Amino acid sequence: MCGIAGWINLYANIENDNRILFKMTDTLKKRGPDASGFHFSKHALLGHRRLVVVDPEGGAQPMTKKIGNNTYTIVYNGELYNTEDVRKILKDNGFTFTSYSDTEVLLVAFIFWGAECVKHINGIYAFGVWNETNETLFLARDPLGVKPLFYTIKDNSLIFGSEIKTLLAHPLVEPILDKQGLTELFGFGPARPLGSGIFQNIKELPPSHSLIYNKDGIKTKEYWKLTAKPHDEDLSTTAEHVRTLLVDSIERQLVADVPVCTFLSGGLDSSIISAVASTYFKKNNMPNLNTYSVDYVDNRKFFKPTEFQPNTDADWIYKMVDYIGSNHHDILIDTPELASYLKEAVIATDLPGMADVDSSLYLFCKEVRKNSTVALSGECADELFGGYPWFRREEDINATTFPWSKFVNDRKSILSPDLQSLPLEEYVQDKYDESLRQVPGVPGESQREHRMRELFYLNIKWFMITLLTRKDRMSMASGLEVRVPFADQRLVEYAYNIPMDMKYYKGREKGVLREALTGLLPNDVLWRKKSPYPKTHNPGYTMAVQKLMNNILKDKSSPILQLIDQKHVQEIVDSGGNAYKNPWYGQLMTGPQLIAYLIQVNTWLKEYNVILK
Repeated sequence: MCGIAGWINLYANIENDNRILFKMTDTLKKRGPDASGFHFSKHALLGHRRLVVVDPEGGAQPMTKKIGNNTYTIVYNGELYNTEDVRKILKDNGFTFTSYSDTEVLLVAFIFWGAECVKHINGIYAFGVWNETNETLFLARDPLGVKPLFYTIKDNSLIFGSEIKTLLAHPLVEPILDKQGLTELFGFGPARPLGSGIFQNIKELPPSHSLIYNKDGIKTKEYWKLTAKPHDEDLSTTAEHVRTLLVDSIERQLVADVPVCTFLSGGLDSSIISAVASTYFKKNNMPNLNTYSVDYVDNRKFFKPTEFQPNTDADWIYKMVDYIGSNHHDILIDTPELASYLKEAVIATDLPGMADVDSSLYLFCKEVRKNSTVALSGECADELFGGYPWFRREEDINATTFPWSKFVNDRKSILSPDLQSLPLEEYVQDKYDESLRQVPGVPGESQREHRMRELFYLNIKWFMITLLTRKDRMSMASGLEVRVPFADQRLVEYAYNIPMDMKYYKGREKGVLREALTGLLPNDVLWRKKSPYPKTHNPGYTMAVQKLMNNILKDKSSPILQLIDQKHVQEIVDSGGNAYKNPWYGQLMTGPQLIAYLIQVNTWLKEYNVILK
């Protein structure tokens, strides 16, 4: 797992501008702490930072191969899970290899299939290939958007990188926030419209898209789409199919030349990943699996159950530890560091994020990294199998906007009078309607069936990618690679067409998934009610963010003051967040989390010297 950077200028000789490339690549040290590499040519500069996971000697980048009259150079961030399958096909077609790295396999796959290579690989990736001979750049991002890839075009240059900060390190790129960016920030944040980098002229290559850039211009293509088709299998066959796909995905993602662990909350998703991993380790005579969980000082003391978070994790975690025999590590986070790391979380993301839900994950990954380089985590199961309340609450099913962000008018209320004209509601509604027009359906399906299909599509294309972005940035800021077996293209394609009555088998969220995993987990863990990533319930955290935000409000130089209704925000702060009644985003960002989000907005504006236009 790594970080990539590149600068292409087809009309000027940039070969000697290596200082700029060094500066861009240097922003990715945390993503790739183990090594760096560079490629310099007349019209293309490529940089790479490496986190060694597979083939320490043979996987160095940038990697160059010459085939016939063409010379190709790749920079790649990611992991292929079908490396050996692809290698065999390429060998059968006459290619030879000098390493066992997936980097070389990916480069040769591009040389053989060209842009169609993305239809033959399974993994998480963002990569660029420069063809020196015909002066063409190819960029691609994985189908679900697990790995990031940003780019901009300025003054005959295409500049790209794994993170926004990589682009901002180039002298041509400025941190400008215009009215469009403000609308996206306050209309959607911490989510973003697909393809948006919030900053003016900075784009993110959307998931499942590729890009070709040469003297003919720039062309993007969506190479993979969800497809709708009738589901003809019965419950038993469906459950077996889900089980086979998931177990295969987990086992493929355990391959590494460095220590691998799992995150374990005692919930269904992390428990099955940990159980399969532990069995795999034992079968292959490997040391016992290391598992990790996160909690907060005094959380049990202050916890109050809700529909979204009905119970705490601790008892369930140790039930699973006993069941699989893992070496377990509890990581306990205290209130002061949870608040102070809001800044580090912003810098990791390059944007305001999910408040303490981010900073806690940052701290958690930082501790895990002391002993492991790769971790497996349970994200994406809820989006595929219906784990969230908005899949079953009628008011959410019938909502005419994103069910995790229904209260855009409330968001607008915190803006300054000068920004009340921003079309937040209109823009969000437009993006929602645009997404619905893209939902693939089956002719003849009922209105209810199609509506549920719409909800799953929206979750995969919007909510899921926000969580994947959070997981990538917080983990890679610690040099930890986190893999997500549920975000397997094959599993996503299959799950999309499973009917809702199967997904809610026995009237339970993720019912078919639970049925699929029967016999692999203790029965009470198997049917445990969903509980999300844990957040702090310690009132000391509320007081900590109140203090931080009060300091911001009192400091006349705070950049956020020109964007907010200071009186209303002061009321929110004084009430500990209770003066803002509805969730800002999802179900976790309420009360003190909203205050923390505003702290992050101010931090971002200040640390990135954002220019408001």
